[in-house]
Amino acid sequence: MNTIDNKTVAQVVAENIKTAHVFKKHGIDFCCGGGITIDKACEKKNVDFAQIKSELLAVDDAPKAYNYNAWKLDFLIDHIINIHHTYVEESIPLILQYSNRVAKVHGHHYSEVIEINALFTDVANELASHLKKEEIILFPYIKKLLATKNNKGQLSTPPFGTVKNPIAMMETEHETAGDIFKEIARLTNNYTPPENACNTFRALYAKLDEFEQDLHQHIHLENNILHPKAKQLEQDVLAQ
Repeated sequence: MNTIDNKTVAQVVAENIKTAHVFKKHGIDFCCGGGITIDKACEKKNVDFAQIKSELLAVDDAPKAYNYNAWKLDFLIDHIINIHHTYVEESIPLILQYSNRVAKVHGHHYSEVIEINALFTDVANELASHLKKEEIILFPYIKKLLATKNNKGQLSTPPFGTVKNPIAMMETEHETAGDIFKEIARLTNNYTPPENACNTFRALYAKLDEFEQDLHQHIHLENNILHPKAKQLEQDVLAQ
């Protein structure tokens, strides 16, 4: 997207459905009330047009490729929290708003959206608990292992025995979340909205697709990089 000047909210969303999430975040109606220009919409909501424009133009910025495997574990943990945990926490309320609305308005005609709403509500609740367990139990222990290895602390036996136990629990929960999203992907026909879907319907499917992609990256960083290295780190520290 090169410019949004003089375009209506609806036009911008029609060109790129991902921009709907920017409008939603700032309380701007992109669905039924999207026929006004963006600057007028910003005036009505007392939102800074320059900020909205910056966010809209950044929607399709490609993520940088990183060599995550080379990162120190404490840096990787901070990245997971700051990027992926923050994304999940910010996205869940938005998706629930979309999902509840679509289920209420369109559930009589598209019964699958009622099931999608229930499935996402379940996975949202599971993830909220999951993230806290990582932030309160697993991640601090891994950082304590690092400090001990670097002679900056003393390691006491954790209540869960070994790092393998919380890791096993986290990976089981990862699998559960992944299975739920496989079912959501099936019900949405791989996030393809009906031809006559309104913008909120389309925004829901686009955001669910984005959420699943982020979840896959999130799980990959933990299952395939952080967890194996944490297990090895614990072995190294205990052998000191």
